[in-house]
Amino acid sequence: MGKPEKIIFQTAKYDDLVQIVKLKSGNITDIFDEWFNFNYALTEEEANFLISLIKKHRDFVMSYSEEDLKMYFIGLILYKVDFLMEDKRGFYDKPLKVVINDVEFCGKTDFMVAFGVREPQKPYFFIQEFKQTKHSVDANDQLLAEMLAAIELNKATLIRGAFIVGAIWRFMILEKIAENSYQYFISKALDSLDFDGLKQIYICLQAVKQKYCE
Repeated sequence: MGKPEKIIFQTAKYDDLVQIVKLKSGNITDIFDEWFNFNYALTEEEANFLISLIKKHRDFVMSYSEEDLKMYFIGLILYKVDFLMEDKRGFYDKPLKVVINDVEFCGKTDFMVAFGVREPQKPYFFIQEFKQTKHSVDANDQLLAEMLAAIELNKATLIRGAFIVGAIWRFMILEKIAENSYQYFISKALDSLDFDGLKQIYICLQAVKQKYCE
């Protein structure tokens, strides 16, 4: 299989990515421990918000379109975390482009937290969302493509993200281990319609805001 001329995030496939860079799944079992164990205590108001969100949307999440899921459920979680900071914020549907090994990576991202106020300049974290149906493109492949672009754009060695399929969230870490060589890690599945699952998701997002956006 020859190297593709361009990678578009919305149609990115793992088989194409590994023609451009060395990419493998990591097997470090504790790599998410620091992230998932971030010291954040929910207030009573936050806990009640999460409980109310589950009760209100439990019967609808599985039938929501992608836009409904973003607006009525995921967007409310992100708004509550509040990624609007002094010099960085969350950006929806923004373009990203970089060249890796003579191949252009480009497209619009569902959501990213990035340095910048009017336009994103340095991405720190991505969320890729899919409705819970069968897609021709895997959510994690699209997220990997976006994170590869960001890690090269930032000239960094590690970046974080999450992909969502229906009610299920999984977090991802991409690490650059050598020139042209990367490994990625995918967390356990978290059910956003279960309070403990949604609480863990919320804490992970607060960790992104307070610890990893540096």
